[in-house]
Amino acid sequence: MFISKAFADTPAAAGAAGGFDFIGFLPLVLIFVVFYFLILRPQQTKLKQHQLLLSNLRKGDRVLTGGGIIGTISKLTNDKEVQVEIADGVKVRLVRSMITEVLAKTDPIANKDQDKAQSKTSKKEPVKTEEDESA
Repeated sequence: MFISKAFADTPAAAGAAGGFDFIGFLPLVLIFVVFYFLILRPQQTKLKQHQLLLSNLRKGDRVLTGGGIIGTISKLTNDKEVQVEIADGVKVRLVRSMITEVLAKTDPIANKDQDKAQSKTSKKEPVKTEEDESA
């Protein structure tokens, strides 16, 4: 009279124990989804931006290295190395991936050539003053 039947004796519990319980697995799936959107996805976009920054390096760009050194790119050695001038006459070779930020970009070479060609072909007009307009 005081002893109740064990929970395992019920037919509903016996059927649930033998199958796969998706509800118990759902928290792990949710944790992975949250982990992906909060950690993995932003890191992937940051990595793509850094790779784009490194691929767009040009001679004359002012850069900040991973060690905190600020310098100007004096030579693009190859795909993995650059030569950075950190002081007058002091040049160091760096691995491209150690450049963390570009502080000042130089104008593209094509734009400089176009600007020079336009300045040579266009004549400078004299600046008109108020005295010239009244006369």
